[in-house]
Amino acid sequence: MTADTELDALFAAAQAAQGQAYAPYSRFTVGAAILAEDGRIYPGCNVENAAYPVGACAEAGAISAMVAGGARAIRAILVIGDGAELVTPCGACRQRIREFAAPETPILIAGPDGIRARFSLAELLPASFGPANLPK
Repeated sequence: MTADTELDALFAAAQAAQGQAYAPYSRFTVGAAILAEDGRIYPGCNVENAAYPVGACAEAGAISAMVAGGARAIRAILVIGDGAELVTPCGACRQRIREFAAPETPILIAGPDGIRARFSLAELLPASFGPANLPK
């Protein structure tokens, strides 16, 4: 798991990214932040589009930022959203996370007041298909 200062930094980055989200249609803003293997934090936010299926999730944005920054492995990811229900990654984002994360990678789910739940990637995406399933 990550240290308290890393968790604080992840939360702050995800919360700041959530504030930048572009969600004029749903008005449901989501932020995410990845702690990469290199110790850097990569934020992302959801970006909607008038052609609904074309939007991008916060987790996808954070993964893209991480890859563009040269990192290739997720040590932890934090997702923040508003409302009473947990805002966990959608199925497509769980698979995106799987591409760069191990089954034991922590997925932290937060609301405005802090972390609400912790899961491993294996708990959210059991018996997953990933890079190891493909021939090298």
